[in-house]
Amino acid sequence: MRNSRRAGSTASPARERGVLRSVTNALSVLEAFSVERPEQGVTELAHALGLGKSTVHRLLASLAARGYVRRNPETERYSLGLKAFEVGSRATGRGDLREQVAPSLQRLTAATKETVHLGVLDGWDVVYIDKIESHQPLQMFSRVGRRAPLHCTALGKALVSFQPEDALERFLRRRFRAYTPATLTDPREVRRELERVRAAGWALDNEEFAVGLRCVAAPVRDHTGAVVASLGMAGPAVRVADDRVPRLAGYVREAAAEASAALGFRGTA
Repeated sequence: MRNSRRAGSTASPARERGVLRSVTNALSVLEAFSVERPEQGVTELAHALGLGKSTVHRLLASLAARGYVRRNPETERYSLGLKAFEVGSRATGRGDLREQVAPSLQRLTAATKETVHLGVLDGWDVVYIDKIESHQPLQMFSRVGRRAPLHCTALGKALVSFQPEDALERFLRRRFRAYTPATLTDPREVRRELERVRAAGWALDNEEFAVGLRCVAAPVRDHTGAVVASLGMAGPAVRVADDRVPRLAGYVREAAAEASAALGFRGTA
């Protein structure tokens, strides 16, 4: 009877010829992360996947070493790393994120005559992954690959404002550094600012990260509606005056909507 069941059954994928169980398990770990559960612990993953905690710990260590996941030192939980996004974006058939958004950045710098940036979330930082320099004589310092805080940059606010509530709660429990006299450091004030950004659809850095610098940014969504990046413009406060901000915000939101459409987003934010 045992032999007849074996003969009539289909082998599990992990037991098929040429399939490595360790690779399958590693991919299962990556697939366990989602928009609803962006950060998970070893015990949580082990329970969800039916694997031993020691096995999951070794898998996460290997994936972290290659940049596919990252460990939050404060919570000791894991989330997807930029390498996972980089590899995943190649499989969409639409090329690299920067290539998809580049036309929108070019139109934005032409409209604003200011430096424009594209940023992505990495932990509690925004990482600049693309930039088009302004031809204006007075410019800001920035570079591709630079990291900046979320609470006092327009790109960062546009990213963190649209994260799940549990991620926002963890973010607001952090101690916020003051970079200028205008930096918001009280968690209650930071929350109110993020709520304003979420309602308006765009963010403003009003000399909060660097004195004399003002930035406007908006979120970029992918085909699922998830915020995967933010784009914006930056310039000296003498040029980005109060009466110019609403018009610049309109340009930025339009560019973000175009970029989102290029990534397959068909809804309304």
